[in-house]
Amino acid sequence: MAEENDVPDLLDLKFLPAWVKETPNENLYAHFAGDEAPAVGQRDRRGPDRRGERGPRPTRGKESGRGPRERARRPAGQRPPEARRPEEPAPPAPAVEVRFVPDARVLENVLAQIKASHLAYSVFSLARMFLEKPERYDVRLKAETAALFQLGENGPIASDQRVLENGAFLNEKDHFYRTEVTQSDPIKGNFTSVARCRLSGVLLGPTNHHAYQPQLRNLYEQRFSRRMSFQDYQRQIEIVTNPEAVERWKEEARQVTTYVTLQEEPPITFHNAADTERHFRQTYLPGLLRHSAELTLDGVVSRRLADRSLGRAIEDAWAQEARSPSKMMQELIGAFRQGGLHIFRHRKAMLFVSPIRARPFSHDSSSVSSTVAAILAALTANPRINRNQLLEKLPDDAAGEPKGGEKRKLALASDLHWLISEGHVIEFNDGSLDLTRTKAPPPRAQAQARSDAPNGIAESLASPNDSKNATEASEAPSAEEHPAEIAREGDAVLEGEAAPPAVAEITPDGAPEVSTPAENAPGAD
Repeated sequence: MAEENDVPDLLDLKFLPAWVKETPNENLYAHFAGDEAPAVGQRDRRGPDRRGERGPRPTRGKESGRGPRERARRPAGQRPPEARRPEEPAPPAPAVEVRFVPDARVLENVLAQIKASHLAYSVFSLARMFLEKPERYDVRLKAETAALFQLGENGPIASDQRVLENGAFLNEKDHFYRTEVTQSDPIKGNFTSVARCRLSGVLLGPTNHHAYQPQLRNLYEQRFSRRMSFQDYQRQIEIVTNPEAVERWKEEARQVTTYVTLQEEPPITFHNAADTERHFRQTYLPGLLRHSAELTLDGVVSRRLADRSLGRAIEDAWAQEARSPSKMMQELIGAFRQGGLHIFRHRKAMLFVSPIRARPFSHDSSSVSSTVAAILAALTANPRINRNQLLEKLPDDAAGEPKGGEKRKLALASDLHWLISEGHVIEFNDGSLDLTRTKAPPPRAQAQARSDAPNGIAESLASPNDSKNATEASEAPSAEEHPAEIAREGDAVLEGEAAPPAVAEITPDGAPEVSTPAENAPGAD
């Protein structure tokens, strides 16, 4: 038994090579005192989070907005919303002077209609009528510092030449190239999805198709290169798995578009829009661009300019001119005078235009008929009445003729026509009648005239026009009308001091026809 106890225990021996030396099991944390554990029932004052100053864990799931529920609600294939880019500041408005002038064709029609009638029209209302529609006016731009650029004779205008160069091919393509569309063989292959542009809705085809990349680049260069970068535009491409969209793309892809030059011999044919635009920029574009300090463009073109800063300046100028059209009134006054029309002031110095020169009535009351004297007396007592009201204001005829009789109406129409044609009575386009206003002479000159006149004649010099309202001047304004006066006139109309009659008979877009309202016409045929 003693021998058995002396036998060494071979189970703990490790038969290892000599070069393997095991380190003894040392306690690496023997000198670490550690933190005292809190007693049972006592709360740890450091809080539940022992990670120091790293802060709380980020919440997940519903609070973070990226949990499984939100991912489940998002449709398959839809990308997460991107961070909104900061808006770029609007470019500064160019230093240009904007002036609106009447269109030549419309102005010719208006002149013909005014000359064909005997009515007086408000210049203020006519100016607003021209500004109502862009087809009735042109925009004249004058640069104060840098020059302006225009594409062709009547094309768009921009303050930056590059803006016109980018859109020149689309605007002038039909003038230099003939577009031919042919059908090719049906597209073979099994396609389950196509790429589509979200901004334009154009189908670009499958991404693995050989024509996808060229078509994507061409669409970007033609329509979106001025708005965003190519990387941003690629984010607007979506994949559509609708079978109808795939079939529609196959039909559209069969159409082969070629461009043939119209002004070269022999004609040159281009098989894509990129090569055609490159040829246009090298051959035709330099001859189309022109620059000047003062340019004029059509009113319709001015509302769809590619240069946004210049378009905003025109829009602001139009809003101000529509409120008080002083510049347009100056243009119309000059055109009316050249056309042989007469400009005069009436109704609180408002400007009116008429084919008849306004002249005050200076005849002796005893030398005119009783009907003329009655008309003048009625208009003196009741200004701005129409023809029907004038007929009611006239006294009864001495011969016993009733007011509504045909003979009385004929006499009234004849005498009133003579007064209007001579300029003694003004008939406005709204049907109202009024006497021509005279300028009251200075008191010294009036006293001298009475002293020089024989006895009994001084009283007969007074006419129905010498009323308390006949104090305004009837002379036409000078050839160079002061802009401040016209501007004040427009502001007075807006404040309601003296609203001019509406321009109802003028039809600038149609034939030169003038119609008189039925209620203002005399009863006689």
